[in-house]
Amino acid sequence: MAVERGTALGRVRGLGSAKGGAHHWWVQRLTAVSNLLLLTWFVASLVSLPTLDYFTMSEWLSQPLVAVPMALLILSVFYHLRLGLQVVVEDYVDGGARIALLLFISAFAITGAALSLFSLFTIAFGA
Repeated sequence: MAVERGTALGRVRGLGSAKGGAHHWWVQRLTAVSNLLLLTWFVASLVSLPTLDYFTMSEWLSQPLVAVPMALLILSVFYHLRLGLQVVVEDYVDGGARIALLLFISAFAITGAALSLFSLFTIAFGA
């Protein structure tokens, strides 16, 4: 016989012991949908460019209607990456290593997003 965990009200609300599982699940799905839409835009835009050389890409990324969705894509991808890796670590790692890995994953995602945005804005603003 399986032992049920949590209260009946907690199971009805869909909340686990951390009280935030449903929110995490929804945010992960929302970032997945935004990644799909923005990556579709990105690939379609790349296919429509005449060439993919440095000058063409720099000119393309310097347009506001390109730089803004690209920044959104960067933020969405790195946030989705952090959410997904957080779930893996929480499911399979115990003890002090869990905290260390979660901190490393967050630092990696923030650093990757910051470097990507810096590169994008350097190109977009012509520095």
